[in-house]
Amino acid sequence: MGSLYRSEPVALCQLFLQSEASYSCLSELGELGMVQLKDLNVTVSAFQRKFVTEVRRCEEMERKLRFLEKEIREDDIVILDTGDNPEAPAPREMTDLELMFERLVKEVRDLNTSAEALKQNFLDLTQLKHILRKTHSFFDEVDRHYDSALIDLQAEGTESVNLLADDSLLVTPHTIRFEFVAGVVERQHLSAFERMLWRISMGNVLIKQVDIETPLEDPITGNSVLKSVFLIFFQGEQLKAKVKKVCAGFHATIYPCPETKAQRREMAMGVMTRIEDLNTVITQTEVHRFALLSSIAESIRIWSIKVRKIKTIYHAMNWFNIDITQKCLIGECWCPVAQLERIQRALQRGAAKSGCSESAAILNRMDTREQPPTYHSTNKFTSAFQGIVDSYGVASYREVNPALFTIISFPFLFSLMFGDAGHGFFMFLAGLLMVIFENRLIRMRITVDVWDIFFGGRYVILLMGLFSIYAGFMYNDFFSKPLNIFGSSWSTDLKNMTVDGRYASLSPINNTNGVPYFAGIDPVWQMSSNKITFLNSFKMKISIIFGVTQMFFGVILSFQNHRYFNERINIYCEFIPEMIFLFCIFGYLVILIFYKWLAYDASEASCAPSLLIGLINMFLMQYDTKEDGCPPLFKGQQAVQTCLLVLCILCVPWLLLVKPLVKHYERKRGLTASHSTLSIQSGDVLLQDQQRDEVVHHVDGDDEECLSNTGEETEFNLGDSLIHQSIHTIEYCLGCISHTASYLRLWALSLAHSELSEVLWTMVLRRGFTLGHATTLSALTTYLLFTPWLCLTIVILLLMEGMSAFLHTLRLHWVEFQSKFYKGEGYPFEPFVFEKFDTILAESVQT
Repeated sequence: MGSLYRSEPVALCQLFLQSEASYSCLSELGELGMVQLKDLNVTVSAFQRKFVTEVRRCEEMERKLRFLEKEIREDDIVILDTGDNPEAPAPREMTDLELMFERLVKEVRDLNTSAEALKQNFLDLTQLKHILRKTHSFFDEVDRHYDSALIDLQAEGTESVNLLADDSLLVTPHTIRFEFVAGVVERQHLSAFERMLWRISMGNVLIKQVDIETPLEDPITGNSVLKSVFLIFFQGEQLKAKVKKVCAGFHATIYPCPETKAQRREMAMGVMTRIEDLNTVITQTEVHRFALLSSIAESIRIWSIKVRKIKTIYHAMNWFNIDITQKCLIGECWCPVAQLERIQRALQRGAAKSGCSESAAILNRMDTREQPPTYHSTNKFTSAFQGIVDSYGVASYREVNPALFTIISFPFLFSLMFGDAGHGFFMFLAGLLMVIFENRLIRMRITVDVWDIFFGGRYVILLMGLFSIYAGFMYNDFFSKPLNIFGSSWSTDLKNMTVDGRYASLSPINNTNGVPYFAGIDPVWQMSSNKITFLNSFKMKISIIFGVTQMFFGVILSFQNHRYFNERINIYCEFIPEMIFLFCIFGYLVILIFYKWLAYDASEASCAPSLLIGLINMFLMQYDTKEDGCPPLFKGQQAVQTCLLVLCILCVPWLLLVKPLVKHYERKRGLTASHSTLSIQSGDVLLQDQQRDEVVHHVDGDDEECLSNTGEETEFNLGDSLIHQSIHTIEYCLGCISHTASYLRLWALSLAHSELSEVLWTMVLRRGFTLGHATTLSALTTYLLFTPWLCLTIVILLLMEGMSAFLHTLRLHWVEFQSKFYKGEGYPFEPFVFEKFDTILAESVQT
C-alpha cells in the first residue's frame, strides 16, 4: 500500500563486476528484475561496442530458430510450450547451441532440397505419363485417317492409279514428313499459347490439346496447378526452332514422345514403375522430415528463451564501461532501496556460479541530484489502475500516486453514469469469468489487440460492473424497470387525489405514509409523468456533490505533496488560497444543497429558492426580497455570501502575487543558495567526501528519504515567476468553475443511458407483451424479440455506452481530479528483466 501511495525510494548504485563473473551476475539480475541499468556508452555506436560479436552470434541463432519455426508451422506441427523458464546457459554452451542449430538447419535444408528434387522428378514423370496417355489417342486418330484414306484410294481402281505418270507423286499421310512436339503447359496460358503459335507459324501448325483432370502439385510453392497436354505438328527445322522458343516463353515443359505405338507402351510401363519407386522414396523422406521437425518442436521454445537471454545479457554488458586492465566491468543502475539486499544476494549467487569470490561483484550506493525513476510495486489487480494513471503521465519521483484512489473512485464515477443493475450484472459477469479463467486464457495466447485490452482490464471491468449494480439499486433501475423490494412509500387515497384524464396526481403531502423508501429511489417515480424532472434535479445535485468532493480531495493531496517535499511556500501561497477559493464558491454550494434537502419539505416546496439563481445573485450581489413574501434561504444569508465573495476575490491576488514576491525577497536576502554542477560519467553525483546539502532526509512514517532538489536550480527571474504563477492562477480559478460544470456529465450520461434502455424496452421487447389476450401469440412474439433485444442491449448499452462512460470517467480523473495535485513529470522504472528488455532496448535505440 505504501508503494502504491508513493513510489518506492530508488537509489543510484555503481556495479563493479569482474569479467569472469559479469555474465553470471547479469543473468541473476535479469531473473530478479529489480535493477534498471544505465547505458554509459550512449556516444558509442552499436558496431564499436565490446560484445557486439556475441550479439551478432545470438542474432544469427535467432534467425536459424525462426527458420526452423517457420518449417514447423508449415507442416502444422504443434510447438510444445510447457511454460518452463530455463536459466540463461553458461557462455561455453553458446558454441554448442550454435553447432546444434547449424546441424539442424543443414539437415532440414538438405531434406527440403531432396524433397523438392524428388517432387520435381515425380511431377515430370506424372506429366510424361499423361502425355503418353493423351498422345496415344492423337496418334490413333491419325492412323484411322490414314487407313480410311488408303481404302478410298484402293476403291478408285487401278485405272485411276495408272493415269499418274509417277507413283512417287502419290500423296498419302506418310509421303510428307511431319515433325511434332509434345509437352505440358498451364491451363490458364493455353489460349495465349495457341494464338502465339498460330501467329509465328502463319497457320502452318496443327495443335492438339487435352486437359489433365487431376491438379498437379508445384514442388516449389506446394500449390495445386491445372495443366493441359499439347501436341504440335509442323514441318521444317526453322519452324521447329520457333515452336520451342514459344514453349520456353510460356514455361511449357517439352517431353520426348516415341512415334510408334510399341515404343510408347514400353515407355509408359517404365514411367509407371519409376513413379511407384519415387512415391516410396518421397513418403520415406516426408516421414523422416516430419519426425525431425517434431523432435525440434519439443525443444524450440526452450532454445528460443535461452538464446534470448544470452542476447539480453550481452546487450546489457555493452552498456558497461571497461577499466583499463580489461578485467572489470563498471556500470550504473537504479535500484529500489527496499530490494538492495536481494540484489546483493543475487550478485553473490552469480559470482559463486562463475567460480569467483563474493568480491567479484560489488554494489556501491551513491547520492545524486539526478531525478530517479518512478517505481510502483503492483500486482495483477492494481496494474490496470496504475496503467490508467500512467497513460496520463508517470508520477514524479515520490509524488502522491492517484492510482491508489482510482481503484475506488474510477468504478464509482463510472457507475453513476452507467447506473443499471441489469447491465451492471452483465458487465460484472464478464469480468468475473475473465478473472476465474485467467490462467486458462493466458495459456491460450490470444493475439487479438482488442482482446488484450479487455483482458488486461478484467479487474477494472469487474469493479465497474459491481459498482454499477450498486448504483442501479440506488437508482432503482433494472433494465429500465424499477424493483419494488421494500414497498413503495406512496399511497393511493382517492379522496386526496387529483384525476386529470388518464393520470392521477399524487401529492407528497397527502399520499405518502411519512416513511421514506428504505434504500434508493421509490419505484413509483418510474411510472410518474414528471419522472425526468425529479431525476434530473436529484442526479444534478449528487453530480455536483461528488464532483466538488473529489476536487477538494485532490487539493488536500496537493498539501501532502507540499508537506512531503518541504515546500512550505506552496502550502501558504497555493494550498490555503486554493482551499478558500474552492470552499467559498462550490463548498458553499454543496452545503446549500444539503441544507435545502433538510430545511424544506413538500409543503414548503413553493418557497424553496433556486440554488443556481442564488449562486448567480451572489456574484451579482443582488439580494432583493421576493414579491411572494418567501423568506431567504437562512438568516444572515446576505452577510455570509458577502464575506465569502470577498474572501474569494482576495484569494486571486494571493495566488497570483505572494509566491513570486516572497521568492524574490528571499533571493535578495540571499536565503537561497546556488549549486554547482558535479558529474561522474553518466549523471550528477555527490561524492562521499563532499557536503550533502542537496539531500534532505525526510521522516514520514517509515523513515523514508526524499530528494527536495531533483535537478539543478536555475537562476530566479521575477518576470518568469509572475508569468508562471499567473498561468497557474488563471488555470485554477477558471478550472474550478469549468471542472464543476464538467462533473455534470455524471447526470447527463446517466439520463442518456436510462432513456436509451427504456427505448429499447418499449420499442422492442415490450411489443410481445401488448398483444392483448392472445397468450400463445404473445409468448411466441416475446420469444422471437428477446434475441434482438439482448443483442442490441449488449452492443449499444454495454459496449458502446460502456465505452462512452469509461472515456468520460477517464477524463474526470485525468483533468478534473489529477490536475489539482498531480504533475506526472517522472519517467518509469524499467528494470533489466529478460521478458521486457527487448522492448526497452528498442526504445533506447530509437531515442
